[in-house]
Amino acid sequence: MQRPLKRQRTDGAAPDSLSRPISPPSHKRQRASEKRVFRSPFQLTWIRDLPPHLNQDALSLKDLLGNPLIRECWQFNFLHDVPFLMNAFDPDTRHLVKVHIVHGFWKSDDPRRLMLSQEASEFSNVRLHSAPMPEMFGTHHSKMMVLFRHDGTAQVIIHTANMIAKDWTNMTNAVWRSPLLPKLDESSSTASEASAFAPFGSGHRFKSDLLRYLKSYDRHKRICKPLADELAQHDFFSVKGALVASVPGKHDMNAQPEAAWGWAALKSRLQSISCDEGDSEIVVQISSMATLGAKDDWLQKTLFGSLAGGGKGTAKRPSFKVVFPTADEVGRSLDGYASGGSIHTKIQSQQQAKQLGYLEPMLHHWANDSHDGRELPSGSGILDGGRQRAAPHVKTYIRYNEKRTIDWALLTSANLSRQAWGEAGKSTGEMRIASWEIGVLVWPELYGQGSVMVGSFQSDTPGSGPETGAGGGSAIVGLRIPYSLPLQRYGPHEVPWVASMNHSEPDCQGRIWEVQRRV
Repeated sequence: MQRPLKRQRTDGAAPDSLSRPISPPSHKRQRASEKRVFRSPFQLTWIRDLPPHLNQDALSLKDLLGNPLIRECWQFNFLHDVPFLMNAFDPDTRHLVKVHIVHGFWKSDDPRRLMLSQEASEFSNVRLHSAPMPEMFGTHHSKMMVLFRHDGTAQVIIHTANMIAKDWTNMTNAVWRSPLLPKLDESSSTASEASAFAPFGSGHRFKSDLLRYLKSYDRHKRICKPLADELAQHDFFSVKGALVASVPGKHDMNAQPEAAWGWAALKSRLQSISCDEGDSEIVVQISSMATLGAKDDWLQKTLFGSLAGGGKGTAKRPSFKVVFPTADEVGRSLDGYASGGSIHTKIQSQQQAKQLGYLEPMLHHWANDSHDGRELPSGSGILDGGRQRAAPHVKTYIRYNEKRTIDWALLTSANLSRQAWGEAGKSTGEMRIASWEIGVLVWPELYGQGSVMVGSFQSDTPGSGPETGAGGGSAIVGLRIPYSLPLQRYGPHEVPWVASMNHSEPDCQGRIWEVQRRV
């Protein structure tokens, strides 16, 4: 039985009693072994058709936007449904909230832009902004909200869901929320408070990187300057995490870390994190795998090379696993094949078939219950993420070590693609990025020296497994894992779900999937 909390903690820590026996050890032993317990910095979104116990600690869009104190909201995303967004605000104040929507549909005749304009015209308090899109095959894929409240605080929310009903209903997505950010004291220096030379993981550095990202929108006309100017007046000291973002265009991969984007930004941030020196694996869990090339040079050298880096210690290069659903898993999800319209890869061409060849040894299931998949290790206990039937739109990159703890974790909009992370660097030092992306990187030392981060399943609070005793530090940090562990590898004849192929086997709702061919 757990002792009830008298009040909610504001620092994110849960009491140690949540994972301790009722009969305590001696007073001296108890004090010596006490650890602070922190809830997961990442949270899952609420799933409509799952039972309440699988939605513990999950967030709906109304949880994020329904507070009547919200006075202004900036929305960055790929897809927007304006009526759906506006319905999430408090009904008494939604007509008063200043709403800014930043999108990437730059062509004036784009049907998606025309629809967005039509929807926005129904609300006098909604303003649209078109992001600069210098690269032909890029998208405005970042998913972020910035909220300003009447009590003088601000909040930054970085997540993985499009602003459409489908993504917030039965698809698995995840959210990172900053604490409420107060206004800076008048005596504080805004310039020094957001220092580009502050250490990664600090609130000052997060603020500096976020303001630099926002200013990248203003290369041709003023879009985000008012937002950046107002955010600059807020105190980010309480933020724990590093911003990892992509900005489209040509960049110098040899630039200082504070100027890096894409894989170069990820690499520079990971170099400041201590990783366990034993065996480890990085699990790349995404909802889209783009065309990466017939050879695995970009994947292994550019992206995995960046992910494998660790600036402290002599950690060995980790192994890699890729989590992506099969047609069977999509068909058995809550929305059946309809979920698959948001999950993308291709295997039809000769080049794509070669790509599948080098990806195949790394491919693992989302739901971990495939009859055709490889058997799980005998005697392995299942850690159930509770999202097997909620098809994935979330994107996570997590490094697990042999102590069953987590070295670092990234929640991001960026899928497995060169457009998102950037092309391999040229001999001149130039690298190109096509898309806008944004994510947050977290690791245990942000919560105190020697702290450990462990997976938490069906709850944001870590359990009491043996891994929580590792490290000897003062804190245990949970990380909400959306999938179940251990992972199930694809069977010999299994392939990823392909939305551009027909699927004649009826899904859980008795429907088949037929691709509409263009005439």
